[in-house]
Amino acid sequence: MNKKQKRMLYRILAAFALFFALELGEKAGAAEWIGEFPWGFLMFLVPYLLVGWDIVYKAVRNISHGQVFDENFLMTLATIGAFGVGEYAEAVAVMLFYQVGELFQSYAVNRSRQSISDLMDICPEYVNIEEDGELKQVDPDEVSVGSLIVIKAGERIPLDGVVVSGESMVDTSALTGESVPRRVAPGSEVISGCVNGGGLLQVRTIKEFEDSTVAKILELVENASSKKAKVENFITRFARYYTPVVVIGAVLLAVLPPLLVGGGWGEWIQRACTFLVISCPCALVISVPLSFFGGVGAASRIGVLVKGSNYLEALSELDTIVFDKTGTLTKGEFKVSAKFPAEGIREEALLRYAAYAESYSNHPIAASIREAYTGYLEHAGQAALLDTSRVSDAKEISGEGVWVQLDGRTVYAGNEMLMKRLGIVAPPCDRIGTVVYVAGECEAEDTNTRKEEHADKEKTKKQQGQAVFFGTLVISDTIKEEAPEAIQRLKEAGVRRTVMLTGDRRAVGEAVAKELGLDEVHAELLPADKVSKVETLLGQEAGKQKLAFVGDGINDAPVLTRADIGIAMGSMGSDAAIEAADVVLMDDDTEKIARVIRIARKTMAIVRQNIVFALGVKFLVLILGALGYANMWAAVFADVGVSVIAILNAMRTLRSH
Repeated sequence: MNKKQKRMLYRILAAFALFFALELGEKAGAAEWIGEFPWGFLMFLVPYLLVGWDIVYKAVRNISHGQVFDENFLMTLATIGAFGVGEYAEAVAVMLFYQVGELFQSYAVNRSRQSISDLMDICPEYVNIEEDGELKQVDPDEVSVGSLIVIKAGERIPLDGVVVSGESMVDTSALTGESVPRRVAPGSEVISGCVNGGGLLQVRTIKEFEDSTVAKILELVENASSKKAKVENFITRFARYYTPVVVIGAVLLAVLPPLLVGGGWGEWIQRACTFLVISCPCALVISVPLSFFGGVGAASRIGVLVKGSNYLEALSELDTIVFDKTGTLTKGEFKVSAKFPAEGIREEALLRYAAYAESYSNHPIAASIREAYTGYLEHAGQAALLDTSRVSDAKEISGEGVWVQLDGRTVYAGNEMLMKRLGIVAPPCDRIGTVVYVAGECEAEDTNTRKEEHADKEKTKKQQGQAVFFGTLVISDTIKEEAPEAIQRLKEAGVRRTVMLTGDRRAVGEAVAKELGLDEVHAELLPADKVSKVETLLGQEAGKQKLAFVGDGINDAPVLTRADIGIAMGSMGSDAAIEAADVVLMDDDTEKIARVIRIARKTMAIVRQNIVFALGVKFLVLILGALGYANMWAAVFADVGVSVIAILNAMRTLRSH
């Protein structure tokens, strides 16, 4: 509880003590004048002003600014009216319990806001820069790209960069919601907002502060509340027209019955005051935004940033989810998934020839082959090095592959077309992935056959001018470990259709889709084809059904923008992901999509419950109040009681997960 809330609590307690003493004295008959004018008026005015002066002040101030019809005006008008008809105790009670509700509301809002404002703690206050052998603290805005900064154990990483020296475990929970720290070493990329668990790190910055991950996230959080859900906008418009209507209704209730049917003016004014207290729309105006705020906060705690309550509302209506394959459902990391050495050729030889053939290529497939060979050497206890000086005359055959001279011997690596060009009959490979065939001139020690037999075969091959077929490698992208379970969780969360879009061959796409349990797959698509395919899928949605696209936020920006909801795999907060998407998964965990959908649906359920409950109770008590069956105490329940119950219900969104 903050200082402002504590002051309000003290005012409420003091006013309640005075009110209780006056009520006790009046009921006990110790002082009959307590309930009479002017002494009763003056006595009850003290606790009234003690607890409600700020409400009266706000009402007067808002009226002077042209803002007449709000809850402050309603409470002031109702309580002053109660004083006017001699209901002093009811006037104080209404203001007292209204302020209790306001205090509770303030506490609830702060509690809800805390779940998001905790993110503000990730903002760095300083950066350590080494000058003349000493560390100097400077403002993050003053550090340029390429600067060398120092991060001590326990300090928050201030800027995005690459580790130059030092090793440590980095706590990423503020961004990802995951408690397991991540190990970093020289060459590792680190992002701002995380905490250096232990060990001194020297980091070379790669972004200025205004472009850093932490700055982007803070900007996103600050702007989230401006994007309201449809139901929030409805409540705002509703309150704008509702409040003037009930004030006019209260005036008519106070004036018309005495004029038309006769009766005491005091009785009808009292009913009108009761009517005003009942009609105060606090429960709706507070609980609905509070519910959405709690939902956005609950999502942020699990490492999912939702850019506004409108997207939370859209997530609750999600029917179809479309995935990009590479980097989303798969790791985007090519690995040698299968090795098929030709008869008589050793596996090490196949990998070695393929690795040297691809030694000058920057293609991910080439890198995966080199990695497979060096990994093989490490496993065998040998030095994992490629001596590229052994390679000469490296040439690329467009659309077919490469050939190089390795220690004077020709080596080929490529597709089936290259093998046909060489006149080599390569056995067909039906494995899913990119197939690389390797051939060339080999040495005797590369085979499993006897040297005499190999020499005879080599002599024959050379005489015929043919290369030897070494074998086949299959390179494929690996499916993320959590992806199958993520798809299952989405089905359990109520997503009707799961679709995958990929530029890969149909066989590859269908194999991945089958393994993951997806409903549809569309393969061999160009980037522009993905947009048109999403347009087609959007056309198949009916009513309030929504479609989400999940991509890496870099290559898929057009599709992320076109979908009802763009969900980006944030790659620990990549700029493109944060800019392009409506929802960002800070740690690329697709399983969290189902969790945020459940949070969204629980939030919307609570919002609907509050709307129905608040309006239902208010309209019922309004009718009873107009007919004279509801007094001020019933009005207090219809206003403060309903508000407290609705706020308590709204706070359940904070416990969503």
